[in-house]
Amino acid sequence: MKKKWILIGMSIILVVIVSLYFDSEIVEGISLIRNDLFNDFFMGITFASSEIIVFFFLTGLFLWKRKKFILPLWITLGLAVAVSFLLKVAVQRQRPFQLGLVSILPVLEKASQAVWNFSFPSFQAMLVFCAIPLLSKQFPKLKYWWIAFAVLVGFSRIYFGLHFLSDVIVGAAIGYLIGIGVIKLEKRYKFGEKVYRKIFRK
Repeated sequence: MKKKWILIGMSIILVVIVSLYFDSEIVEGISLIRNDLFNDFFMGITFASSEIIVFFFLTGLFLWKRKKFILPLWITLGLAVAVSFLLKVAVQRQRPFQLGLVSILPVLEKASQAVWNFSFPSFQAMLVFCAIPLLSKQFPKLKYWWIAFAVLVGFSRIYFGLHFLSDVIVGAAIGYLIGIGVIKLEKRYKFGEKVYRKIFRK
């Protein structure tokens, strides 16, 4: 198992290095397939992947059937927000459209001009991928739908010129690792289960 994770980690690092080299070409190439139909579709994906929608959807899902995992879910999402913010501020990489590589829809440009809101890593990718380990464990039938959604979210960030491929890959990988880490902590300390018992089983 340890060798497997080392191999996966090395593969991700290699892919990130290669994508960093070809980032500009990739984002410019993907921008060539833009059309009205794709724009509308990926705008829908962008809206559905907003932090508020994701938070309330996942919270509602876990409140419905897996209440004791609400706290681990919130910790996972909170860590994704914090880690993304810290990395963005530390790296301060400009977005593809800010570098003049591609154009962007005005509504997306306005939403991406916050002083701290840099390109690396992709926060949206981190947010949706961090939920995959928890969903895989608690809602295995939903897992593949969420993975497909997460991949579309990641692609949409490149499609609109908001992120480079390396931003998305790193964001997705860190998010996934956060999810796994929280699950391991919950398994060891059962903090979510303890809170659940205090609140829902007085």
